Amino acid sequence: MTTHLLGIRHHGPGSARAVAARLAELEPDVVLIEGPPEADALAGLTADEDMRPPVALLAYAADDVSSAAFWPFAVFSPEWQALRYATAAGVPVRFCDLPAAHQFALGDEGSARSGDPLAELAAAGGYDDPERWWDDVVESRRDTEPPFEVIAEAMTALREDKRPEDLHERRREAYMRTVLRKTRKEGFERIAVICGAWHVPALADPLPTAASDQSVLKGLPKRKVVCTWVPWTHGRLATGSGYGAGVRSPGWYHHLFTTAEDVTARWLTRVAGVLREEDLPVSTAHVIEAVRLADTLATLRGRSSAGLAEVDAATRAVLCGGDDVQADLVTRRLVVGELLGEVPETVPQAPLAADLIATARRLRLKREPEPRELDLDLRTPAGVDRSRLLHRLRVLGIPWGTPEISATRSKGTFRETWTLCWEPGYEVDLVAAAVHGTTVPSAAATVVHEVVAGKPPLADITTAVEDCLLADLGEALPEVLTALDTRAAADADVARLMAALPALARATRYGDVRGTDTARLREVADRMLTRVCAGLPPATHGIDEEASERFCRLVDDVHEATTLLGEAARERWLSALAGLAGRDTLPPLLAGRVVRLLHDADLLDGAEVELRLGRALTPGIEPTAGAAYVEGFFAGGALLLVHDERMLRVIDAWLGGIPPDVFTEVLPLLRRTFGAFAGPEKRAIGERAATLSGGAPQAAAPTDELDEPRAESALPVLATLLGATL
Repeated sequence: MTTHLLGIRHHGPGSARAVAARLAELEPDVVLIEGPPEADALAGLTADEDMRPPVALLAYAADDVSSAAFWPFAVFSPEWQALRYATAAGVPVRFCDLPAAHQFALGDEGSARSGDPLAELAAAGGYDDPERWWDDVVESRRDTEPPFEVIAEAMTALREDKRPEDLHERRREAYMRTVLRKTRKEGFERIAVICGAWHVPALADPLPTAASDQSVLKGLPKRKVVCTWVPWTHGRLATGSGYGAGVRSPGWYHHLFTTAEDVTARWLTRVAGVLREEDLPVSTAHVIEAVRLADTLATLRGRSSAGLAEVDAATRAVLCGGDDVQADLVTRRLVVGELLGEVPETVPQAPLAADLIATARRLRLKREPEPRELDLDLRTPAGVDRSRLLHRLRVLGIPWGTPEISATRSKGTFRETWTLCWEPGYEVDLVAAAVHGTTVPSAAATVVHEVVAGKPPLADITTAVEDCLLADLGEALPEVLTALDTRAAADADVARLMAALPALARATRYGDVRGTDTARLREVADRMLTRVCAGLPPATHGIDEEASERFCRLVDDVHEATTLLGEAARERWLSALAGLAGRDTLPPLLAGRVVRLLHDADLLDGAEVELRLGRALTPGIEPTAGAAYVEGFFAGGALLLVHDERMLRVIDAWLGGIPPDVFTEVLPLLRRTFGAFAGPEKRAIGERAATLSGGAPQAAAPTDELDEPRAESALPVLATLLGATL
């Protein structure tokens, strides 16, 4: 009976290649892999042709989905190669790590061991980066025998320093030995164990007694665990999420594992392709020179072949011309890469996840890891169905799609633009949302019911109304409308009414294209607007600066919302603003904002605005109050100062009259106001201000004086560029 311990790095092409070669040589009777034993029944699914890595084992507590963990596998993961070998060879394969049932029950006690065991080996080899050392000696080498014996010897030496061991690590290794003993008792002659290199000495003969391991494992709590396969991405491997992840360059590792010859040349050719897709000038000569540089760097550094550091340096220097933006593009597209795996339909799934997959397939919505834009025409059945699905998922807290402003300008409601990007973490969100229903529509409706069942803020109810209409949750709408009517009638807080009104106003627009009767919504919105108009003056009386800023935002939102509620509602709102503008007790910031809105609505002409602005900026008014008025007024844009010279003169005279000792106090407010203007606006204002005295802007007077020493210093460079001689 022979046990072969193959110590590996969890995601590494060199380790994966070595594992595949050694297993083919050993032809073991059984394969043990570091991972959750709950997944033993799922190991056989890796033989399915529709299972395409990167994928991950997902384990979660049956009673609380927030307790979940991933075990990701890429094609270059040694464990994946071991799984594929075992299923292809028809030999048993088992996972031998501490069960997730114990790890979830232990909670914080199940934290991973701190520290990096490779740091000492890297330091001994003259490296300050353990990842770089491991990559050089193991992952990027192709011309050596599998280094398992050397790795085992190095790890044994590291563990001999008798550093204090983490209790969680002791439990994990005790369980691994327990599985190994059990496997030996079953009579298997040749056993292959694939585990993290650090654990190899703990599994080597002679093993500690079974009794000592049982004492470490005795009394461990358990929770019921569900396990399945889910798609994963290279990007998630690079961000460090998931068991054993944190690979900095999954795209490069994938290339190393899948490319047999001309690794450097093929990689840099792909880099050139990425840059050419962005219309950047990269020629074949650039690629040849980059390959030569990468190989030269590898030789100078004593490497058998160019690694990521060398091809990265060649990419930056030759193909990107030292441009950091272009180099970052290559890193995102290739070094990290964004590949989404696939799992077969035979994988166990929650009913909600299965419904989403079936619906997405029917609507031809492909789950992709890279953001892409989707433009929907809601006048078509396909457009409406896609929109409903994406809105329902947002209700469930799964933002597969993010609404965007359409590049196709349209005032109507028949067009929607989304940015789609699928994240592997949504798989857990789907499991969590499954408690609400077995299909996406029923689960979303249940969530809306739960929102209005208690006593939520009025704004939450109006948002729920909008969700019902956008997501077509007709069965939930009557209950939500009843809650809205009741809550709106009882709420006397003007600020809450104003915060709730915009969502309700938007919802009234969806009747035309979605076929929803919004008459009741309009009635509720109309009553809410009436109460806002009546309650706004007393609500804004004597408020402080913070409250004034809040009401400015609310007034802007309601002002925009009234354009959706019809002409009568608009006139009522503008009348309320006109009455508000005449109150002397209105805070300067809000007063300036209201006057600007009335001016933009053609209810105050330029002369009246100039008069009001002049009053707010008279010498008897505190400069800080004047600055607040200016901020409120010009928050709508600076074009008035460009086109109205009288208004510009008022501002110019006020600025010139601020005492020097007060100016520093006012300056932050002025910067906040004028700093928000667009660059062309600020330039135009400056040009107009320069002509206020009656003259024209003066250009700098030319000078005939020549700084001869500075000119002479530039001549050698110019001569080199022009091929001339001095």
